[in-house]
Amino acid sequence: MTVPEKKLNSESPENPEKVETVENPDEVPPDDDGTMSLTAHLAELRSRLIKSLIAVVIGSLAAWIFLDNITKFLTGPVGKLYYMQPGEAFFTYLKIDITAGFLIALPVIFFHVWQFFLPALTRAERAILGVLVPLSVLLFFTGLAFSFFLILPTALKFFMGFSTEDLQTMFSFKNYFDFVIMFVLPFGFVFELPLVIIVLGKIGILTSEFLGKYRRIVFFLSFVLGALVTTPDVITQVAVAIPIMFLYEFGYIVVKYVLRK
Repeated sequence: MTVPEKKLNSESPENPEKVETVENPDEVPPDDDGTMSLTAHLAELRSRLIKSLIAVVIGSLAAWIFLDNITKFLTGPVGKLYYMQPGEAFFTYLKIDITAGFLIALPVIFFHVWQFFLPALTRAERAILGVLVPLSVLLFFTGLAFSFFLILPTALKFFMGFSTEDLQTMFSFKNYFDFVIMFVLPFGFVFELPLVIIVLGKIGILTSEFLGKYRRIVFFLSFVLGALVTTPDVITQVAVAIPIMFLYEFGYIVVKYVLRK
């Protein structure tokens, strides 16, 4: 009588090479090399969008408490305003409140944006993330302050200079706030220029050779932008162009000497 041969499998202690299996590969946590499945990326994006939206709602509720002070601060450069339509004041207040809520929630939003890209980074690059997140928020608010306290007053002074005895300046509430947003918010994003350059340099889209080649063009466009958004005053135009040039140069130096791209 023959003895049946013993069958070995992956669960047998006699098998030295035990292979672990995972029922759902989408539930595998990201490895240190930054790999993540497409399904996990989409789920992560949805989660962070919802959390960012909740932060904006909470920020808007907080801003509503101080809405009168916020409005008074924004309208300080022109003083008295008017509204021409029945619902203009209400909807403009609502727009101011949502914008203020977005700015209050901005640190949370930036945090989730950087966290979304976290799986694509190495362990060393994740350490740098702790510096980039607060720096990105600081640069954005610096751009807002730079535009509101320097660009906006000079622009208003220039445009109000066209008034005469027969042509008086009378800003509506809605149009004035839209004008403020048009001048202030873009500079917040412009001041993110060095971080954008660094990220694009890290993933290989930009190189120091490319940045150096188009440096003069960027500097020229900085003065063009200064001429477009300010008065014909040369000093103000230079004051706008220099920060943009400095931000570009900072990103270029990091890509060339730190990232060595």
